[in-house]
Amino acid sequence: MRIMAQMSMVMNLDKCIGCHTCSVTCKQVWTNREGMEYVWFNNVETRPGLGYPKSYEDQDKWKGGWELKKNGKLKLKGGGRAKKLLNIFYNPDMPGIRDYYEPWTYEYDMLLNAPANSQHVPVARPKSLLTGEDMQIQWSANWDDDLGGSHEIAAKDPILAKMNDEVQLEYEKTFMFYLPRICEHCLNPACVAACPSGAMYKRVEDGIVLVDQDKCRGWRMCVSGCPYKKVYFNHKSGKAEKCTMCFPRIEVGLPTVCSETCVGRLRYLGIVLYDADKVTEAASEPDEHKLLDAQRAAFLDPFDPEIIAEAERQGMPYDWIIAAQKSPVWQLISRYEVALPLHPEYRTLPMVWYVPPFTPVVDEVSKTTSDPEDYKILFTALSKMRTPLEYLAELFTAGDTKPVEKSLRRLAAMRSYMRDINLGAEGNEEIAQAVGMTGEDIEDMYRLMALAKYDERYVIPTAHAETARELDQIALQAGCSLEDSVGMTGPGFGADGAGLGMNGGQMMTVSPQQRKTDPTTPSTPGRTNLFGWSPNQGMGGLFPPANPAGA
Repeated sequence: MRIMAQMSMVMNLDKCIGCHTCSVTCKQVWTNREGMEYVWFNNVETRPGLGYPKSYEDQDKWKGGWELKKNGKLKLKGGGRAKKLLNIFYNPDMPGIRDYYEPWTYEYDMLLNAPANSQHVPVARPKSLLTGEDMQIQWSANWDDDLGGSHEIAAKDPILAKMNDEVQLEYEKTFMFYLPRICEHCLNPACVAACPSGAMYKRVEDGIVLVDQDKCRGWRMCVSGCPYKKVYFNHKSGKAEKCTMCFPRIEVGLPTVCSETCVGRLRYLGIVLYDADKVTEAASEPDEHKLLDAQRAAFLDPFDPEIIAEAERQGMPYDWIIAAQKSPVWQLISRYEVALPLHPEYRTLPMVWYVPPFTPVVDEVSKTTSDPEDYKILFTALSKMRTPLEYLAELFTAGDTKPVEKSLRRLAAMRSYMRDINLGAEGNEEIAQAVGMTGEDIEDMYRLMALAKYDERYVIPTAHAETARELDQIALQAGCSLEDSVGMTGPGFGADGAGLGMNGGQMMTVSPQQRKTDPTTPSTPGRTNLFGWSPNQGMGGLFPPANPAGA
């Protein structure tokens, strides 16, 4: 048994309002530079829809992820070493810029500098950020959002193509929900296996998948190897880049920027302990419907005395074991079993999981004479949700509706059970037993999903001093302070935070001195840097003093 820790995330889709704040803040911090105009490490998709890039889930076309050979062993769907060497100068399985979108700006000078007495109304034409030429806007990172649930988009959704005719006919009752996506930081990452130069790697200490910018040669096999299409090519630097899970913040115990700025508070961060020896076995499960259980079986119970003893024997810091016990991610995945992985059939064992959306069913039940909050009625109504169970199953459980229904039944039970308590009655244990839980479990799950505070949603152990030099070197390799703005900061980055540009000031909290002076102290008097906000320290400028001087 090799016990390892994985930094993971769970998103509660019931809370996502599609505001794209996470996407904008991630863009501002990580990809707001030349060569990355089309890149969104974090994007929010409207489902049903084509996604970003277009139809990225169609692995018959893009050949991402893994598949099983006849002998039961895993192989890359895009081919092995020989095929990659043959196609190393031409990769036919990689999306083009049209599959993402051609980024643009507008000719604002025509508006700002137009004469006041002009006979013609000035027009700001769209200009390509790649060529500088006039262009016609035809697609963008979330074009589906404008046509969410429409037949024009849904007809091309790769997920709907897998569903039976009956469900597609029922689809006339339009439905939609939002799906935020980042890199999955998989336990069995196909991008790492596909990289010919060995530049892609998975950090030993926390499982975050990164790109060594010094080793990257721009072959872009990682782009096609990733089934989620979350590795991008920087056409300015000639290097591959991807979501880093904001590791400079993670190392000092701060959440990712997308989590920090999420309006709906739908994201949870924490570590999960797993047995590295079971990863290949879990990914090689022949039955796709059992991949979910196989991955859960690779996770370890952080409360098990034997697991604790073995983890300490193998050198895992004790505070990391405590963090694993408090991890909201482990609770949602393994204790309550309401969180599900995105496309487990890709066999990468993704570590960004989702609580499926509990779409409105109360209104439908209210049209009858039945009690819309009665748990028996709610359980029955789940099969009649506007979002078909089959669609959610194709997203999260390789088409098996049972785990999705189990998750939704537990969410419905929590709603019904807590209604009685909030009305002054005692909790009905019959409700909890109907979904295989206890009343205490339901109340704990309710506190975590509805009332959890900052420190309960983000349980992030800090990096240890004995690994500081190693982590510092990794940060340099991953492109955190390279010149030409490749990475987070430009030249002039100092250990004390001096000379930091905007991106550095928002992200690089790598020393106590910098954490004191940079993230929480505005560079301009009266201004507050919300990107580096920390709940542990006050911020002058965010709130006025209770008793102003001289009042």
